[in-house]
Amino acid sequence: MRRYFTSAAALPFLMALLGAPSALAAQCGNGPGGFENWKQSFAEEARGRVGEAGISALMNAHYNGPTISADRGQKSFRLSLDAFMAKRGASTIVARGRQLKRSQAALFSAIQQRYGVPPGPLIAIWGMETGFGAVHGNQHALSAVATLAYDCRRPEYFTDQLYAALKLIDHGALSPNARGSMHGEIGQTQFLPKNILNYGLGGNLDNSSAALMATANFLHGHGWSAGAGYQPGEPNFAAIQAWNAATVYQRAIAIIGRQIDGGDD
Repeated sequence: MRRYFTSAAALPFLMALLGAPSALAAQCGNGPGGFENWKQSFAEEARGRVGEAGISALMNAHYNGPTISADRGQKSFRLSLDAFMAKRGASTIVARGRQLKRSQAALFSAIQQRYGVPPGPLIAIWGMETGFGAVHGNQHALSAVATLAYDCRRPEYFTDQLYAALKLIDHGALSPNARGSMHGEIGQTQFLPKNILNYGLGGNLDNSSAALMATANFLHGHGWSAGAGYQPGEPNFAAIQAWNAATVYQRAIAIIGRQIDGGDD
């Protein structure tokens, strides 16, 4: 195989020619010290892709220490399934979920007719994520996402999320001061910005009906097949896996959903 080498001086030109992402120039960091410089670099790179509203919002974002602490300390995902479900209050979610399935039967019927997703897994996600809207999080969402885009642990993933957040701000679909959870998730079922862009349907995700509809749209967009099972090994479990990367979380959603939908323990 013939190999080609280039000088360091020629590298920026070659990257531009090949369409390499310019965000590589903004250097990640492992603490607050470099955040302001990174933010300036990122803003320069983002011009042309992001409007002035988004750039202005980014420049007002701050390094969010609690986000980093939470990102490093997700110990509950290392629990056994039984311990995880007990910690998350699975029995309470099931009991409340069955009530909500009855009281909002028309909404869940409309969602299932449109997307093929039954009430159980949607209600399980709703209960697991925010306790049915009781706890949305109180972090400055844009700062949380920007902090994770700067942090060296997963910069590529959260750079995509940051661009999505800035585009949402440009379009007036997200307030620059929106509050969310530790990783910048928004609304009653906790959507990251890129998922709001792709699956949010333009609704206010602090509204339960809009959030549940968007969640069903997400699952449908990840291959949900009407009438197929959603337990491990069944066709629709892959869509649940797309919702959250933690195996214990995926299995909990499937079990809680089945119990709400009327299945056995």
